[in-house]
Amino acid sequence: MALKMEAKGGKGGNQWDDGGDHENVTKIHVRGGLQGIQFIKFEYVKAGQTVVGPIHGVSAKGFTQTFEINHDHEHLVSVKGCYDNISGVIQALQFETNQRSSEVIGYDDNGAKVTLEVTSGNKIIGFHGSAEANLKSLGAYFTPLAPIKLEYQGGSGGSPWDQGYHTGVRKVYVAYDSTGISHIRVDYDKDGKVETRQNGDMLHMNPPGKPNEFAVDYPYEYITSMEVTCDIVRGSTDRVRSLSFKTSKDRTSPTYGHKGGRTIVFESKGRALVGLHGRSCWAMDAIGAYFGTIPIPPPPPTEKLQGKGGDGGESWDDGAFDGVRKIYVGQGDNGISSVKFVYDKNNQLVLGEEHGKKTMLGYEEFELEYPSEYITAVEGYYEKTFGSDSAVIIMLKFKTNKRTSPPFGMESGVSFTLGREGHKVVGFHGKASHELHQIGVSVAPITK
Repeated sequence: MALKMEAKGGKGGNQWDDGGDHENVTKIHVRGGLQGIQFIKFEYVKAGQTVVGPIHGVSAKGFTQTFEINHDHEHLVSVKGCYDNISGVIQALQFETNQRSSEVIGYDDNGAKVTLEVTSGNKIIGFHGSAEANLKSLGAYFTPLAPIKLEYQGGSGGSPWDQGYHTGVRKVYVAYDSTGISHIRVDYDKDGKVETRQNGDMLHMNPPGKPNEFAVDYPYEYITSMEVTCDIVRGSTDRVRSLSFKTSKDRTSPTYGHKGGRTIVFESKGRALVGLHGRSCWAMDAIGAYFGTIPIPPPPPTEKLQGKGGDGGESWDDGAFDGVRKIYVGQGDNGISSVKFVYDKNNQLVLGEEHGKKTMLGYEEFELEYPSEYITAVEGYYEKTFGSDSAVIIMLKFKTNKRTSPPFGMESGVSFTLGREGHKVVGFHGKASHELHQIGVSVAPITK
């Protein structure tokens, strides 16, 4: 099932939605004009057929640019651009696949940024947004990459075998003799459990013994490519002569066997080895591979830092997430009246509850360029104000790895800083009544 990424850009316009039931995006049409992007149109792949979507915006005078995607081995991973803060019209867009980037379409005027980006192992398959005479906003649908099967290479001897595809590889065992690879055994990860598959013949190892092992620190490490060499053995039979593996940690296994005259490298950019197939009898005649989604390591341990401010109100705790996408801050007569946060968990938006009570002034917003931007520290002030039984948060300011937000409120009272070196903020907690009395954070180590 596809997941929906919220639209980015200006407000207003008529909502449109192409849906998320496609297999891929294969062509993008964009027309720019003096006021910004006039319209956008997508061509998708669905059930193996091309589906042409409608125009979103108005087709007026201008120049239409297209960006074609070879959906057999290429997929969309990000859209970046900018929009005008006054008109809300998207001014420029750039599309990036797992292999290349388009030109910047439109005029990049350094306005407010638009970023739609998926993590490794996912692809964008659909779009939604809003438009009037021009394109106002753009959102996306994304889904995990389906495993791909790379056909086996080598000879035609023996019988076909197929170990299928799994969630990852934990360990590979390889046996060989002077003529080539004789046996392969793999410990796979299947949704957290080990499943072992093996093919070939260990009886013809010369000398007999235990096969060679290559272990992977799964899920923190995965196999990115497999190098295979093949050659004619004993004048007539094409056979797999050697194997070696490379990992995401820039490790390379020993070469198992004796290199042959023909070299084949099995790999798929942005994917991990998740299965093997081939042909064998008493020797390994041919071998191929499956590549699938890159494993997601378990989240790093989080730490809850003590809140700062007064003791009034009731305690609240949003918990810990993968990151923070957006912050809403409401102000009142005495200071910060309410806050709420939008988080990310497994590439899904999680809207936190409102803490405090929103006033007629509404909310001010601070949006992060997630996932490349994250909060490193929260600064603020608190003091006891007239009419409050406990100290109230007077001002909040958020520091990220790229910038600092505007101050929400006034600098008055006792200052504080929440954060930890080498960590990012992944959640908030505190105390609130009709005002925000206290705020604290949960942090996690910053990982690449």
